[in-house]
Amino acid sequence: MAEHHFLLKADWPGGRNSEGYIAAGNLKTKISIPTEMDGPGVGTNPDEMLLGAAATCYLITLAAMIERANLPLKEMALESEGIVDVTNGIFTYKKIIHRPTVALQTSATEKDHRKLRILVEKAEKSCMISRAIKGNVELKLEPTLS
Repeated sequence: MAEHHFLLKADWPGGRNSEGYIAAGNLKTKISIPTEMDGPGVGTNPDEMLLGAAATCYLITLAAMIERANLPLKEMALESEGIVDVTNGIFTYKKIIHRPTVALQTSATEKDHRKLRILVEKAEKSCMISRAIKGNVELKLEPTLS
């Protein structure tokens, strides 16, 4: 069994509205509480990082599946939205909506398009981050395929 270890170092100099800094491999950025949550909004925050992790994991997983299936990919993009619920002062990451846009080349067959529809769904269930948050954060897909 192989294990991969990822390390993150963080500096946080003060209280709630401070600005901190994280470094993890190629990720190096300032962090703070977002303005939506009455923070300074400097750098990124846990809400954006969770959304980013889920979105990039989904997109990379889908790209790998499309490649392995030998589908004639023309282009692919993704918009993702994270929804945080605040009830009685308790913040809960409620939902992530992935909106992939995937186009196959004009040479694609109907069989290729059927396979793409299957892979768009399968990638969300296969992504490591999706599996990690399953049962805690609702995941929804709204694909646009052509």
